[in-house]
Amino acid sequence: MFNTGKIILNKSFCLSKLSLLFFIILLSLSTGCKSVKLPENVSEPLDYTDDDVVKNEIRNIYAMLEILPVKALWRACILGDSEVKAKCQEAVKNQLLLAVQEERYYDAARYEKSLAVTGYAIEDEEIKAAISNIDNLLDVPGFTVDKSLLPQSINDCINATVTVWVDKGLKIQNGSGYADITLGSGFFIDKRGYLITNHHVIKDLVDPKYEGFARCYIKLPSDMETKIPAKVIGYDAALDLAMLKVELEPQFVFELGSSAELGVGDKVSAIGTPVGLEGTLTSGIISSIDRKLNTIGNVFQLDAAVNSGNSGGPLIDENRKVQAVVFAGMLKYQGLNFAIPIEYLRQLLPSLYDGGEVAHCWTGAFGHTKKDKTKKNGLEVQYVMPGGSAAFSGLKEGDIINSADGKKITSVDDFQFMLMGNQPDTIVECKYKDIDGEIKSIPLYLEKRPGNPLEQFFYSDLVEDSFIPIFGMKLSHSSTINRKSYTIVKIYNGTSADEMGLSENDPVTIQEIKFDYENEYFLALLQVQRHKKGFMDVMLTMGAAFDSPYYF
Repeated sequence: MFNTGKIILNKSFCLSKLSLLFFIILLSLSTGCKSVKLPENVSEPLDYTDDDVVKNEIRNIYAMLEILPVKALWRACILGDSEVKAKCQEAVKNQLLLAVQEERYYDAARYEKSLAVTGYAIEDEEIKAAISNIDNLLDVPGFTVDKSLLPQSINDCINATVTVWVDKGLKIQNGSGYADITLGSGFFIDKRGYLITNHHVIKDLVDPKYEGFARCYIKLPSDMETKIPAKVIGYDAALDLAMLKVELEPQFVFELGSSAELGVGDKVSAIGTPVGLEGTLTSGIISSIDRKLNTIGNVFQLDAAVNSGNSGGPLIDENRKVQAVVFAGMLKYQGLNFAIPIEYLRQLLPSLYDGGEVAHCWTGAFGHTKKDKTKKNGLEVQYVMPGGSAAFSGLKEGDIINSADGKKITSVDDFQFMLMGNQPDTIVECKYKDIDGEIKSIPLYLEKRPGNPLEQFFYSDLVEDSFIPIFGMKLSHSSTINRKSYTIVKIYNGTSADEMGLSENDPVTIQEIKFDYENEYFLALLQVQRHKKGFMDVMLTMGAAFDSPYYF
């Protein structure tokens, strides 16, 4: 069991959880945690100078070809065998042909991109025509808008906004039954009846763990007595977004703006149904444009009044364009409200429209924005997980990523945004500068981001290295007798270890490690002798969220 001590938090904790922080950790120290054994071995890089290794890898690639042809193609590119690569390209091309025939254009797009990155040119004219017209074939809601349906006034904007009503039947409390209803807001983006809201508003409709009754409806501002059935098309729990559809043609449809047009101090208005008051408009300004409130992106902070029921409503500018999706108000702190920038929604629209749960990408790495004074100069790789696609592709600690998928990368946010616009099981080109200053290019395979990236890091590596992405410190064994005794050999700037004042050469003993799955936190009880404090022993309980915007 954990002893009491000073609690340290990973910088990646979402602000939305901070108010519950100490309660969660104190609760976790006593109940609901699972102790774990430290990993003892890790995946080693393949040695392609060994003929037996090469032969075994070719067998693995061919075995993979039937079920994961894109991944097999990527592995063949890394191997460098032209014959194996050609067979894999042919298999992916066949999948592309099948996807076009079956009108699965979203899948076709990733097959085509993966082939192009590996140097395969499509020669079939029909396929080339389909690929060049994929955006029109997909017909994604929100990409184009009927100008005749655009709001011409604030009142029109209110009529393009709806109340989202999730009916969960009756809730019994103290012997009495009460209507169990979740209220939120949403807004139309397409004349076919597609609208956007927050995932947390409709989560009970898509959560496999929820076993109760649940039905979704919307109510129009012009007729709050009528409940119109709504269907969930797609949803993204990580970014708290969802797409719904109703069988009606809305009177007005919003145009999506560009959040790049907004800056701190710009005027914005939120529309929604706060505490059940439909059609409410509140105004304010953008207070900040880069709050790290989300695990894979930044959000806006605003001072427009936002309350329960506003979630999922539009944040509009003075030109009546949607610039963000309102998703959180911190009830204890007046004026601390947040919204998801519209660029993230734009990136996700094809995935949401494709249906079901949106799957995000990652490569199994950790890093921060490389800065020279105030200038952002790329994404610095500070850790690669053994066995992950970043490690397999050849990325190493100290590499600086400057381009990915044909897009310039100046920060970790740029890379996350690139990942957001791709599907798992896709190959993209990645250009980076290695530790010697040489510019290199590699095919990088995008895997499905796990629900618990931290756990993946922990179990894929030795603890002395997995503590790099978890707490920002690299350890080294200091005793052959006590396997839990370590010495800090490196502290990474801007991490929780750095902010706590831990230093290189500080002795550390890991007393206990636990996963709190209920609250999604990782906890470590450490005995530390900090040389900055005269090597006085102190017991520290360090905590880290299961996910972080610095995991990519």
